[in-house]
Amino acid sequence: MRELVRTNDIVLVSAIGALLDSANIHHLVLDQNMSIIEGSLGVLPRRILVHDDDNRQARQLLTDAGLGHELRADE
Repeated sequence: MRELVRTNDIVLVSAIGALLDSANIHHLVLDQNMSIIEGSLGVLPRRILVHDDDNRQARQLLTDAGLGHELRADE
């Protein structure tokens, strides 16, 4: 799995999820239930991950959608 985006913006998480869904790219959002621990302050970022095989396509999709600046460094 590769991390695409890490953000506190739940609207952005939703938008990226919708983009990935529309392209049939399976993804996983981690840490979205951490609000129980943090007290719903939005301090802990959510992470969006995709399978290694989908990484390039997902990055291109987000770049084409104008969200390239949100991408984590590709390691």
